[in-house]
Amino acid sequence: MTPLDPITLGVVWGALQSIAVEIGTTVHRTAYSEQAREGQDFSVAVFDPEGRMVAQGPYSPGHMGAMSAAVRNALAAHPRETLRPGDAIMLNDPLLGSGHLPDFFITQPAFHEGEIVGFAVNILHHTDVGGQRPGSQGVEGIFDYFQEGLRIPPTKVWQEYREHEGIVAIIAANTRTPEKVLGDLRAQRRPLRVAELRLQELGARYGKHVPRAAMDEIVARSEASMRASIRAIPDGVYRFEDFLDDYGPGTEPLRVAVAVTVHGDSILIDYEGSSPQTASGMNSYINYTRSYSYAAVKCLTDPLGPMNEGALRPITVKAPEGSFLNPRPPAGGGPRAIICYRTFESVLGALAPALPDRVSAAASHMANPTFGGWDRAGRRRFLPYELVLSGTGARATRDGCEAMAWAFNASNIPVEAQEANQPMIVERFELIGDSGGAGTYRGGCGIRRDLRFLADEGKLTNLSDRQRFAPYGLSGGKPGRLGRTVLNPGPGEEIVHGKQSREFAYADVISFQQSGAGGYGDPLERDPRRVLEDVLDDYVSVEAARRDYGVVIVARGTDLSIDGPATDTLRRELRS
Repeated sequence: MTPLDPITLGVVWGALQSIAVEIGTTVHRTAYSEQAREGQDFSVAVFDPEGRMVAQGPYSPGHMGAMSAAVRNALAAHPRETLRPGDAIMLNDPLLGSGHLPDFFITQPAFHEGEIVGFAVNILHHTDVGGQRPGSQGVEGIFDYFQEGLRIPPTKVWQEYREHEGIVAIIAANTRTPEKVLGDLRAQRRPLRVAELRLQELGARYGKHVPRAAMDEIVARSEASMRASIRAIPDGVYRFEDFLDDYGPGTEPLRVAVAVTVHGDSILIDYEGSSPQTASGMNSYINYTRSYSYAAVKCLTDPLGPMNEGALRPITVKAPEGSFLNPRPPAGGGPRAIICYRTFESVLGALAPALPDRVSAAASHMANPTFGGWDRAGRRRFLPYELVLSGTGARATRDGCEAMAWAFNASNIPVEAQEANQPMIVERFELIGDSGGAGTYRGGCGIRRDLRFLADEGKLTNLSDRQRFAPYGLSGGKPGRLGRTVLNPGPGEEIVHGKQSREFAYADVISFQQSGAGGYGDPLERDPRRVLEDVLDDYVSVEAARRDYGVVIVARGTDLSIDGPATDTLRRELRS
């Protein structure tokens, strides 16, 4: 074949991207659960006929990095020659997928003129797949994944477009929320049919050889671009360590130790020295550990290039077998999402000396709690899922962001969606002042979200962190303020451990007060006018402006202004 001309290559690449976005848009609009419909806790991608990822939708890198492994495992169990049009393979095995049972991967081939021309794939986090706790993400009392819910090896749940009723009935019988799980499952499957049609249209337009050649070229160019970006990093071994608070009440911290070796056009990320696997849900199977390691390198090297098989080839990720970042089955892993920030940020922290202008300080940590109980008004069991996403870390040129996902693309679930569908009232949803780490550039603020539950037999499975180890600052920036979870805040309030499973009563309020993000650079170098703006926006108090930034702000009538001479004097004193 003659080489592809640039216009044809560009059109095919645009079509593949469009197919991925169309899959995701269809999932987004048809999903049943709040976490998928509102929080966008799903991901989609297009693979070539050999099972290599070529194009992905703009969703979670934690899913995307694991998706290549999940597709390989699906095709190992059901080789390409055994597949027929309309077949779709599903799996949620932690070792074969993204590390926990609520994530269902579905892989469907697209045929054109009797041959496979590609695969459409998606993954969605399901509300509940059974197990010890509502939401299937318990930390306490878990010693293997058999306690966490229903495990499905690679299985043809759909054969020639027909749903296997028996398998779907087993799934429905093993979840506390069958209507949402089955609704989301079908919302996953139907968009893959849309992708199949689009791939067939691409084949009809160009024939079977041109799209395949374009896919090969896209993967090859992505690899070349990534290798060129890695070559720009000085060779060396860069080390970093950070800690997760613990793996349940009364347990020790979990150490994340990483050595990032840059050699020519390749990178090795090695987690030797990290803590051993735990007798709890706090473990991250290697596919998930790889995912956020890949994502960190991609963000620092070639963020605007395609994320596909080629972009992953120059990166190798290792973790000792039996560590909590590469546990041996049947270790638990339901709440493994809480670990992703730490692996992502540890790679960033390691590469900070080599790429100081590209890295960010540590972000505020998310909370990902789940709840269960009896809705007396609706006379039903209920199971809400929450995402509390806070500030991002400051960078070398700007402040952190407020109330955004970090390391993955998701959203805070809107107040209206939760209150309309669950027996809860969101009483507070606000930024926490003085929580972001001080610096030349300020870390994003933590988020406070208070939920009042109008339900009986309440069960909370808490999932949060950064309540003992603050998000780090960089280049002289200060850490963010620690977070906490509180039951019935105010007089007589009770602190709830970040990974505790416990009960709550009708009308109880659970307050998630997340940590602030780390700052970047010396706080005494921050422009005093920016400090005043933060005070006027209630991000920073007048007292903290003086204490942390050396900026003296005074009231003149009803206005606040900077006392320039006093600020200069105070900053000289603080520097000395």
